This record gives sequence, C-alpha cells and structure tokens, in this order.
Amino acid sequence: MARALAIVLLAPTGYALLRPRSRAAPGPVARWVAGHQSLAAFVVGCVGGVYGIGGGSILSPLLVAGGLSVAVVAPSALACTWVTSVIGALGFVALSLVASGAVAPAWGIGLACGAGGLAGGYLGAALQPRIPEGILRQALGVAAVGIAAAYAVQVFS
Repeated sequence: MARALAIVLLAPTGYALLRPRSRAAPGPVARWVAGHQSLAAFVVGCVGGVYGIGGGSILSPLLVAGGLSVAVVAPSALACTWVTSVIGALGFVALSLVASGAVAPAWGIGLACGAGGLAGGYLGAALQPRIPEGILRQALGVAAVGIAAAYAVQVFS
C-alpha cells in the first residue's frame, strides 16, 4: 500500500518537475501544492510516520514542483526529517519498555544513517550554490520518476 501511494504521489510530481516550466501557466500539481503546502506536509508526515519512510523524499519533490527552490526545500526537508526521526526513535524506545517483542530501534543502523545524512547535508550545502536550479529540478524529477517506476515494478510484478 505504501509503495502504491508513493507511486501516485511521485510519478505526477516527477513529471511536473521534468516538463518545461512556464511561469505564466503552472501545472496542476504546482498549483495544488502552492495552495496546500501545510496540508501536503501534514499528509506526508502521517504517511511517513506510519510506514517509516522519509517524508522529505515525498514532500521535497512536491514543494519544488509547487514553485519553491531546491535551496529552500532541501534544508527544510533535512530539518523535518531529523525532528521526525528523533520523535519516532523516542516513540519506539517508549514502546520497547511496555511491548513484548523486539520494537527498539536498531541503534547502529540509525546512527550510521544519521552520520551519512550529516555528511550528505554538508556536501549538498557546499555543492548546491554551484549547480544551476534547473539541473537540480531535473535531477529531482528523474529521481522521483525513477523511484515511482521502481515501486511500480515491485507492486505489479
């Protein structure tokens, strides 16, 4: 179910990022996101929390398709991912105290992912000003369509 939802969100968003932009006539995805950013963020946060996926991986393409620059979206997505990750980890720690079975976080994996995110954040902050916005939008669009296609292969095979 989570993959099907990701396909539904990422495929049209990726297309919106890849199609040539016209400042005068934004596409339907861009218009919707521009008018509903808080709602989109809330829904993506709920879905990310339930399925344990990075909400930024879905919300970032939506916000960029909605007209925000990658330079604004990337740090915001990283900050939100960090906050939700800490809250999620604390929630699972609390559950591990009262639940039977293994529900505690895998700290080694979590810390390794966090260290990778920290290194990637610094690298992204250093490279972003040197890469034109159009190339960043196209790369994000290709990533969104590619992820949607990979999920579609998994769902429908």
